[in-house]
Amino acid sequence: MRIFIKNRNNKNLMPCRPSRARKLIKQDKAEIINYKPFTIRLKYGSSGYTQETTLGIDTGMRNIGVAITINNKKVIAKGEIELRQDTKSNIDTRRIYRKSRRARKTRYREPRFQNRKRKKGWLPPSIQSKIDNTIFWIEKFQSLLPKNTLNIELGKFDPHKLINPDIEGENYQMGKTAGYYNVRHFVFERDNYTC
Repeated sequence: MRIFIKNRNNKNLMPCRPSRARKLIKQDKAEIINYKPFTIRLKYGSSGYTQETTLGIDTGMRNIGVAITINNKKVIAKGEIELRQDTKSNIDTRRIYRKSRRARKTRYREPRFQNRKRKKGWLPPSIQSKIDNTIFWIEKFQSLLPKNTLNIELGKFDPHKLINPDIEGENYQMGKTAGYYNVRHFVFERDNYTC
């Protein structure tokens, strides 16, 4: 992993090795300005030779893969960022507390549904949290790299189209298990009721 550097005027320089950053801090030529990701600021003037850097992002449900390369050849930093998985449980807990609080303060109140409208572009909170985290880390790394370009890899595919390329509309609901009581009965018939 490389250490991100800013010059005295807060302009981004090329990331350096941890050993070099340690020497600069020990000689009092640099100061630590951030720990995640580790970033230092030089105390002396530096024009700073910079190269083209590329920030590669691979999005996922549980992790974000990050790779920083120079001229699309040499990888100088890579890693994984773990995303939150507790958003749904936190919202459920909040809902339980809210219901118990309202039950304590009032004898009975009918539930209100007229004021429960979702804004345009609403996403479930768990997905919104993942998108917000991904955007946060992209902006964070872009603010630390000189002359950078961004590459995002999106893994988007339709498993139904792999089986039947002409599928559309209601045919998505007519899969292999259509007409069976449940998946168990489908598996029994598929295997001719044998183990």
